[in-house]
Amino acid sequence: MLENYVPILIFMIIGAALGVIVPTLGYLFGPKRPNPAKLSSYECGFDTFGDARMPFDVRFYLVAILFIIFDLETAFLVPWAVAFRKLGWFGMVSMGIFLGILVVGFIYEWKKGALEWE
Repeated sequence: MLENYVPILIFMIIGAALGVIVPTLGYLFGPKRPNPAKLSSYECGFDTFGDARMPFDVRFYLVAILFIIFDLETAFLVPWAVAFRKLGWFGMVSMGIFLGILVVGFIYEWKKGALEWE
């Protein structure tokens, strides 16, 4: 039973090792050319304005939440597509219901004007 988990353990060890080794190699062997623009706090090209604790417009959060909701559907579509032949009609109907709910939510957001940016 334990030998079934050995490939998964090896995969996790290799992933963790690469997650440490690759950034370390980049740090050690990467070019280091500091200049005032790179060392400044703001690299976006804008001078600082206002207080760092000033409130953001709620539309930024709304767009982020909508992106997460409609982007996560791909996390469900890929495994469904891989197992489509085994699922049969049950899988087709359940994915149709899932996508139907997403479409209804998308239409609702569209009608409410959540996708409009003034």
